[in-house]
Amino acid sequence: MHNFRELLIWKNSRILVKEVYLISKSFPDEERFGLTSQMRRSAISIPSNIAQGSGRSTKKDFANFLSISISSAFELETQILLAHDLNYINEDNVENLNKKLIELQKMIFGFRQKILELETTNVMNNN
Repeated sequence: MHNFRELLIWKNSRILVKEVYLISKSFPDEERFGLTSQMRRSAISIPSNIAQGSGRSTKKDFANFLSISISSAFELETQILLAHDLNYINEDNVENLNKKLIELQKMIFGFRQKILELETTNVMNNN
C-alpha cells in the first residue's frame, strides 16, 4: 500500500487538473456539457485513479489503476488537441499542457513498470 499523497505523479496530476479547469473556463457556454465537462472528467480521473489504486491490496491491482490513469491522460491529450482544433485554446496553452501531460504519462508508466517488477520479484521470492 502506498501513501498517494507522497507520490509525485499524484501531486503533478493535481496541478494539471487545476490548469485544465482554469483553461476550460474560457470555453463557450455551449461546451459546458460537452468538451469542457469531458476534459475536466478526464483530468480528474488521473489523480483519482492513482489514489484509488494506491489503496488496493496488491501491486497488480495498483498497476491496473495506474493503467486507467494513463488512459485518462491519453484521453485528455486528445481533448486538448480537439479544443485547439476548435480554437478554444491557443498554441501556447496546447504546448504547455501537452508538455506537462506527456511528462506525467511517462512518469506514471515508469512507476507502473516498477510496481509490476516488484510484484514479479515478490511472486518469485515466495515460490
